[in-house]
Amino acid sequence: MAKNALLEIKYSLDAHVGQKIMLRANGGRRKTVERTGILEETYPSVFIVKLDQEQETFKRVSYSYADILTSAVEVTICENNNEMQLEYIKV
Repeated sequence: MAKNALLEIKYSLDAHVGQKIMLRANGGRRKTVERTGILEETYPSVFIVKLDQEQETFKRVSYSYADILTSAVEVTICENNNEMQLEYIKV
């Protein structure tokens, strides 16, 4: 059942490859990290985000679909200055 949820998340992100997204991730010790970038690629277990150049020293980051399922990462799709939040139902 959880495998189906992960596939749903992957298919939802597949539709937005190449679009600008905002990530909100758990940085540890009650710290939240917010990053923006372009959803570059989706793979069977992870997705890759190319970060905006002015942010940090990393050029790309990757997260697993399980991170979204467990709410460790929140993904917001930015469409024409409007933001659309992707929400996933926990199984």
